Amino acid sequence: MRATAVPGDPPGGRRAVAVWGIGVSVYFVAVIFRTSLGVAGLDAADRFDVNASALSTFSILQLLVYAGMQIPVGLLVDRLGTKKVLTLGVVLFTAGQLGFAFSPSYGMALASRALLGCGDAMTFISVLRLGGRWFPARRGPLIAQLAGLAGMAGNLVSTLVLARLLHGVGWTAAFAGSAALGVVVLVLLVLFLKDHPEGHEPEPVPHLGAAYVRRQIAASWREPGTRLGLWVHFTTQFPAMVFLLLWGLPFLVEAQGLSRATAGELLTLVVLSNMVVGLVYGQIVARRHEARLPLALGTVGATAVLWATTLAWPGETAPMWLLIVLCAVLGACGPASMIGFDFARPANPPERQGTASGITNMGGFVASMTTLFAVGVLLDATGDDYTVAFSAVFFLQALGVSQILRLRGRAARRERERLVASRVETVHVPA
Repeated sequence: MRATAVPGDPPGGRRAVAVWGIGVSVYFVAVIFRTSLGVAGLDAADRFDVNASALSTFSILQLLVYAGMQIPVGLLVDRLGTKKVLTLGVVLFTAGQLGFAFSPSYGMALASRALLGCGDAMTFISVLRLGGRWFPARRGPLIAQLAGLAGMAGNLVSTLVLARLLHGVGWTAAFAGSAALGVVVLVLLVLFLKDHPEGHEPEPVPHLGAAYVRRQIAASWREPGTRLGLWVHFTTQFPAMVFLLLWGLPFLVEAQGLSRATAGELLTLVVLSNMVVGLVYGQIVARRHEARLPLALGTVGATAVLWATTLAWPGETAPMWLLIVLCAVLGACGPASMIGFDFARPANPPERQGTASGITNMGGFVASMTTLFAVGVLLDATGDDYTVAFSAVFFLQALGVSQILRLRGRAARRERERLVASRVETVHVPA
């Protein structure tokens, strides 16, 4: 079933691409900063003299702030618009990256990562809303996947560029130099970004009071599509995020005996696979909405099988071909998580898109935060037994799949009802 035009859809076009591209560039830089610790985990442990649990606290705190900010940011985007929220986000995540560069202690570094997480939390939902304001609704799935693709490009920069800078010019110069990217996108944002095209102004939103907040959250949560989107995001995103954000490099170096260079190449493979799969998933979902759930559950199943095979492989280390396949499959986790927004988007009207996206976006980051913590604790408790530590992945996958199966029928019925209602409205709109 192909998506059809909706009355009042924005026209898209070159100007839409240019404006949306500025928003995407902000998200690109935010992901560079977010994932910078993934290539610096072992260096951070040495710099601040901390164990695995304390090291995982960096990413856990960053994701805790990120996840906790999702609903407030969604409300702010719905109320204030994209430009104001993105501007604040850039200022915060740039200050956090700069603070991390000069942190003399573990406590100061933690505070800097929390500040970075706060700013990072304001980017993706804003970019999704910006795409919805500038492009027709039928382009929504592809626009979301392309935004995710830009994020993975930022991850690629961390893996390829920042890692080399870190070992070439040192900690302070690498992190402080990367913070300059935040200043560049801030200038572009302030000068050129617009919330919406002329003639497509959103309806005025009431004052951001307690009653409005409660109504927005309650109305979004009542939609089965929003809850299904959250659990799809929860179940699909976290295996790759945990791997890229912190534990992938230590696992490949310490448990699999690879060099840092080889481990870095495998992390790069995850990112490249993500970018390729993102384009494929975006095209499939845009053309056939019924493929959403099979793609998401298929990704979860493939990830579980590859992780189980890798962890249970006889002998001390898994063969290189298996690690390559694992990393290639992990690359599908990010694109699969974008499918969660394709359940939440049609379930909510335009004035609730930011709030619904915020609820959905919490899923994967809550799962990632939980897994990061569990892996760190289990590593310390078992003397760095990665097989036991990474088994935490399967428990969260099982929880997520059970919720997806519970909600899928209700979400499908509700989506059909909304589609029928929109077609009835379209019949009465002149061509």
